[in-house]
Amino acid sequence: MPVEFKDYYATLGVSRDASDEDIKKAFRKLAREYHPDVARDKKAAEEKFKEINEAYEVLSDPAKRRKYDTLGAQWKAGAGFEPPPGGGRWSSPDGSQTFEFHFGGTGFSDFFEQFFGGGAGLEDLLRQARAGGMGAGASGRAGGRTGFATRGADIEGDILVTLEEVMRGSVRTISLQKTDPRTGRAETHTFKVRIPPGVQEGQTIRVAGKGGEGRDGGGAGDLFLRVRLAAHPDFRPRGADLYHDLELAPWEAVLGCTVEVPTLEGKVTLRIPPGTNHGRQLRLRGRGLPRAPGGDRGDLYVVVNVELPQNLTSEERALWEQLARTSRFNPRQ
Repeated sequence: MPVEFKDYYATLGVSRDASDEDIKKAFRKLAREYHPDVARDKKAAEEKFKEINEAYEVLSDPAKRRKYDTLGAQWKAGAGFEPPPGGGRWSSPDGSQTFEFHFGGTGFSDFFEQFFGGGAGLEDLLRQARAGGMGAGASGRAGGRTGFATRGADIEGDILVTLEEVMRGSVRTISLQKTDPRTGRAETHTFKVRIPPGVQEGQTIRVAGKGGEGRDGGGAGDLFLRVRLAAHPDFRPRGADLYHDLELAPWEAVLGCTVEVPTLEGKVTLRIPPGTNHGRQLRLRGRGLPRAPGGDRGDLYVVVNVELPQNLTSEERALWEQLARTSRFNPRQ
């Protein structure tokens, strides 16, 4: 079943030959504009924020970007892509049933799920299932049927989780549509998924009984949603710690200053000591993410980036030249 092609370059408003830095700048600008916490129309902003994150997820990763560019070269306007073999498809352990599936509410489009998400990873699951390596239940008869009771195969997917959800936890409404490609008959199952505070990148959230159907009395498989942390315009997570880049003018770093820096709970005032070097990290204890529900929190590290002025006026240049003549500082001694 074809899926709609997503033009990630258009989403971020950059050219196809954009540099990594151009992509990062475009993402940060758009993410700040459409972040649900600051936008007036939160529902519309939330959808746009997800689209921006999906585009950045692909274009900021060299391997994903190469794969995407290859797909794009094969695309014609108005056409859809056929999913790769196994992507977005579930088969029963004995091969007698096949379903295409589509997620809703995970934060990722069908296009991403089919080409970059967990769907491609199902091939290993299906091979194991057909070989009897997973989902095997107790043998016997159930309800007058003959054969072995076989547990349904597990299904994998990705779920986009914001740092705010990591901070506070949330409950998301997820839908899973299963379509029989032979008959076109579709079934949609909607259910709640709890995202616990402190969830981390790559962690899986198990939803029991929402996977493939079992056979001959065997139970249904499970749905495993792999957590993908949404990129944030102001923070980079590392475990429970957060990192924020702070740009300073040379005189602010030399003389010291007081600035406002963002946290997930609002802005706080930070004192920059005199003589702060480029790359120095200033720690704000307990301003990171929770390590576990009800547990302590990581720290926020403010990383100093000393920015040099560009396009000097004649007056500014004269002042820098005067400083060069009078200063005794020599960084090479």
